[in-house]
Amino acid sequence: MPTPHNNAQKGDFAKTVLMPGDPLRAEFIANTFLENPRKVTGVRGMYGFTGTYHGKPISVMGSGMGMPSIGIYSYELYHEYGVENIIRIGSAGSYTEKAKLFDVVLATSAVSESSYAKVQSGYEGDETFPSEELCAKLRQGAKELGIPMIEGAIHSSDVFYRQPSDETPTYWEKLRDERGCLAVEMESFALFHNARVLGKKAACLLTISDSFVSPEKTTAEQRQNSFTNMMKIALSLAE
Repeated sequence: MPTPHNNAQKGDFAKTVLMPGDPLRAEFIANTFLENPRKVTGVRGMYGFTGTYHGKPISVMGSGMGMPSIGIYSYELYHEYGVENIIRIGSAGSYTEKAKLFDVVLATSAVSESSYAKVQSGYEGDETFPSEELCAKLRQGAKELGIPMIEGAIHSSDVFYRQPSDETPTYWEKLRDERGCLAVEMESFALFHNARVLGKKAACLLTISDSFVSPEKTTAEQRQNSFTNMMKIALSLAE
């Protein structure tokens, strides 16, 4: 049954969905990697596709930017469409020299100042966690592909543009040094929370696109098209 945000029908999505933020990245993955991809939704330009990868069904759909957006799309996929597993694949800004441009990061938790989980279900914590089962499968997939990964906590922020501050250490240095956050993105805290409250599974793979400790940056085109190592690892979960 379609929702206000998704016009797919029941059965249109595979049990496992890869979820980049950018719907154009979802389209790129479908057209580049999937066999016989078909577009199953496009409401508000948020594209979703289903096909097979090495003969096994899998779907890919954009989430949009930020926790409210992925909160809507992931909740509906889990609750309305019978999806069991969502793997967020996205870009992140590094907080440490350990995570360099184009490195792949497997999130072991998401730390956030967001009120999403508290408002959604009364959860008071500031950290949510992925499925260890999915993380183990992603580790195995990366190993078989020979792709190195970095593992650690990430920061899920509600704010992209912060007002300048003279505070020292900076907010991100505190998150790095006190909470062990390797990088920052804007969605996983809400995704992990939705999976937990609905009895589903979620994980997150990120590619470093820019850095707080280095001047290096990627272009928008690179972020859309060139993060293929992360994509290949995630696609290994097709079943």
